[in-house]
This record gives sequence, C-alpha cells and structure tokens, in this order.
Amino acid sequence: MTADAPERDLRRSLLRGWRRRCPSCGAGPLMQGYLTVREGCAVCGEELHHHRADDGPAWATILITGHIMAPLMLTVYEMFRPEGWLMALVFSGLFTLMALYLLPRIKGMFVGLQWARRMHGFGAEPEHEAR
Repeated sequence: MTADAPERDLRRSLLRGWRRRCPSCGAGPLMQGYLTVREGCAVCGEELHHHRADDGPAWATILITGHIMAPLMLTVYEMFRPEGWLMALVFSGLFTLMALYLLPRIKGMFVGLQWARRMHGFGAEPEHEAR
C-alpha cells in the first residue's frame, strides 16, 4: 500500500463480500454464477480479477462447518441414540447444505479482505475510491 492511499474499511468490505457484492461500491454483484468472481464490477468498474482466493474459502468452510457439526452430532447421539445409518444420512446432508451455503459467502469475504488490504493487485487507485 502506498503511503498516500487512504485506508479501506476492512469490516465494510468483509460484509460486502459476505453478501456477495463488490467490495468497493457494495452495489454490483461479486459473483458470476456460484463461485466465479467477475472480472470487474458492473456498477463501479472496480477490477476484481486480481483476487487469489485459491483453497482458502474451501478450507475455512470445512473448518467452520466441522466445528459446528461435531458438537451437534455428539449432542444428538448422546440425547437420542439414533441408528448409525440415520446419523450418517442426516448429518451428511446437513453438512453438505451448510457447506454449500457458506462457501460462496466465505469466498466473497476472502475477496473483500484482499481488496481492503490492497493485496494481489488491488492496490491501484481508481477515480471512484472516495466511497
């Protein structure tokens, strides 16, 4: 980051990423499809192709979902003692649904983090930076 560049609001860009919106303006869609990040924002023109989310969103999704599911599985087993096949079926489906919900939102947050911290080419100052 250059010394004269204004600081970008990290919290706002993370929240915009969670909503799958452009981290710069918050109005344009961040994703094209389920997980594909757009080349640029259709509203403000911010280039978004710089992101390098790689495996980070998948790792964070599995970490969060696993930490929610493990105590839930233990609690359900201790309280109700369901059959093993039923536990496997229900919790596999629940894990899958939770992961599918979280993955694009966490990826949006990764892109928002990179934009706010001017990582991987997001450091350029376009004219609309005053937001």
